[in-house]
Amino acid sequence: MHTLQAVLFADVLGTATWLWLTFFALVFALLTFDLGVLHRGHREIGIGASLWLSAGYISVGLCFGAWVWYQMGATSALEYYTGFLIEKSLSMDNVFIMAMIFAFFGIPRRYQHDVLFWGILGVIVLRALMIGLGAALLHHFEWVLHAFGVFLLATGVKMLLSPLDDSPDLLARNPLVLLLRRRLRVTEQLHEHHFFVRLPDAAGRPRRHATPLLLVLVLIELADLLFAVDSIPAIFAITQDPFIVYTSNIFAVLGLRALYFALAAMIHRFAYLKYALALVLVFIGAKIFLAGLFGKIPAPLSLAVTLALLTGGVLFSLYKTRPRRD
Repeated sequence: MHTLQAVLFADVLGTATWLWLTFFALVFALLTFDLGVLHRGHREIGIGASLWLSAGYISVGLCFGAWVWYQMGATSALEYYTGFLIEKSLSMDNVFIMAMIFAFFGIPRRYQHDVLFWGILGVIVLRALMIGLGAALLHHFEWVLHAFGVFLLATGVKMLLSPLDDSPDLLARNPLVLLLRRRLRVTEQLHEHHFFVRLPDAAGRPRRHATPLLLVLVLIELADLLFAVDSIPAIFAITQDPFIVYTSNIFAVLGLRALYFALAAMIHRFAYLKYALALVLVFIGAKIFLAGLFGKIPAPLSLAVTLALLTGGVLFSLYKTRPRRD
């Protein structure tokens, strides 16, 4: 009994083991319910179902923040909500990239959920590795936080100065997909929801082949990795607690993937949000340097400024892209 208690309350990256286990158990239950119950038949997801599913994930994420408040205090909870909001907003461009990838490979909507679901598992692992590395660097080298600040300031200014329709080209010049096509046997056609199938070779022997669905999954994971390079330093600038950084990241991504089917049809309505995001990055980057002069900016103020900028960006986007009457 004492051994079990010692394990559950042991410190893992600054947080008790039982808190980590609770988080992972909740995520596992959500994903099991999502794939095993809601989408067992690989049916197409409509906008209404996407909105309801996303609302469910967002509600769980917000409730988790309330639980963090109860267990770890108000400051940790406000930092969690700020990280949740920043990650969800910065991932909006990822929705456009996912839609572009699905269109490029001609993936029907009824198979897109499978790719996004398995992509979540990759996100859980990759974000854990990146956040663990970031936490280790910050622990041993305090100057890394200032490097994050410079990076965020530079990224924010670059976003402010970039054209409105500027977006990364992950398809036309992607060496990873070319490498996979050379190294793997890739079928020309989809085989329903399967990532691998067995087909006979020229001699009639069954061989394992990858399908285009696997290439789509790899590209989406790569896109998420590239976007995480921006979002993870932004959240580390809010808090250096790996538990808050990781949980806010994962819950934000879970809700965004669920919302994809609704957002993909109306992403153009949020065209000007990128400028609000740029201002958020500049604000967060500046916070790091202002803390040395005036002390750490309170978590409620950080959340309020972030929410105000993003709300303004959304409202301005909706206004500028509203249907015109002739």
